[in-house]
Amino acid sequence: MTFYQTEINRIREICYSNDKQVQTVIATRRFIDNNFDKEVNLDLLSHIRYTSKFHLLRLFKKYYGITPKQYLTFRRIEASKHYLKKGMSVSEACYCAGFETPSSFSTLFKNRIGLPPVEYQKEQFLQSELKTDSGTCTH
Repeated sequence: MTFYQTEINRIREICYSNDKQVQTVIATRRFIDNNFDKEVNLDLLSHIRYTSKFHLLRLFKKYYGITPKQYLTFRRIEASKHYLKKGMSVSEACYCAGFETPSSFSTLFKNRIGLPPVEYQKEQFLQSELKTDSGTCTH
C-alpha cells in the first residue's frame, strides 16, 4: 500500500468508522432530495431506514452538521428560488417546494435569503434582463 492509500484509510476510519451509518445518512439525504416537496418528517425518515429517530438525528447531524429538518428546509428554499426564477407566483413556488402556507414560507424565505420572495423574484428578473441587454451593442 502506498502512503497515500494508507492515509486515506486512516482518515476514513476516523471519519467514517461505520459504513452502515454512512449508508443510512446518505440514503436519508437522497430521500429528502427526492421528496422535499412532500410531507417529510423524522418519524418517516427513521421508519424508512429502520432506525431510531433519535439515532438518525444524531447521525445526520454528525455527518452533515445539520439536522434532517434543517436540510429539508434548505432544499425547499433552494427549490422555491428556482421556481421563482422560472416565473412562478409566490403561492405556486411555496406549494411546489413543499411548504404548507405562503405566509410562513415568506417569513422563512426572508429570514434565510434576506429578501421577501416577491423582491427576490424581481431582483432575479432584473439581473436576467441586464445580462441579456449587456451583450447587445447599440452603436
